[in-house]
Amino acid sequence: MKALFDQISIKCSQMVTNEYSTSFSLGIRMLDKSVRKPIYAIYGFVRFADEIVDSFEGYDQANLIADFKAQTYTAITQKISLNPILNSFQHAVNHYNIDHWLIDSFFDSMEMDLKEQTYDQDTFEKYILGSAQVVGLMCLRVFCNGDAKKYDELKDGAMSLGSAFQKVNFLRDLKADKDNLGRLYFPGMNLSSWTPALKTEIEQDIAKDFKHALEAINRLPANAKYGVYTAYRYYFKLFKKLENASFEDLFEKRLRVPNHTKLRLLFTSKARLALGAYFL
Repeated sequence: MKALFDQISIKCSQMVTNEYSTSFSLGIRMLDKSVRKPIYAIYGFVRFADEIVDSFEGYDQANLIADFKAQTYTAITQKISLNPILNSFQHAVNHYNIDHWLIDSFFDSMEMDLKEQTYDQDTFEKYILGSAQVVGLMCLRVFCNGDAKKYDELKDGAMSLGSAFQKVNFLRDLKADKDNLGRLYFPGMNLSSWTPALKTEIEQDIAKDFKHALEAINRLPANAKYGVYTAYRYYFKLFKKLENASFEDLFEKRLRVPNHTKLRLLFTSKARLALGAYFL
């Protein structure tokens, strides 16, 4: 009968993904069916932890994230949880041998969000590692499905992709992060230091991450290539919008990619993959 509970659990993870992120939902649907469920499980887990530190103001967030972390490791050890999101995640962790240090690093970054701080380069890189790069590595474990050689070959590219996505999120959410959460993630950033030159420097760093990631996408297993490439092109399109916006605009509104553009990216990505044309 646990099989039925597992089915319900993964449906919960899928629901969380669909409700919180149309872009990731679209990308996951473009993955091979064999890997969709564990990727939903990873996203659902990450999303719930992120909600604790971002949205649960007025509650004891430090205690909540500590409790969620403890429940996570209990679920992994016991191979079951009555929390359906954690039940899905533990199955992915145990089935694909996802390294526990990736989970540790992720929680380190979530805990960093509960502290008021100005990031320097070291703490920024630590935050990016735990909040984004390790999530890319969790997904890569699923895509490689036990092929350690392929995983080692692609892990740097997966980390670059996670880094690019997260930095684009930071640029897009400058206003919301500053106004609602009191956070500015980029090293040494404050309102007086935000200049066109700094914006250009950040964008050049993101462009390097995108370039490195694209080289790895070309070598991904077939089960993941279409979905990851589609997500890549969506984020690159968003990045170009942010790059073309003034630095004042980024503090005044949240830029987005229209749904009709997302659909166009979906269909043109498939065509480009069929032709072996990995360009933007």
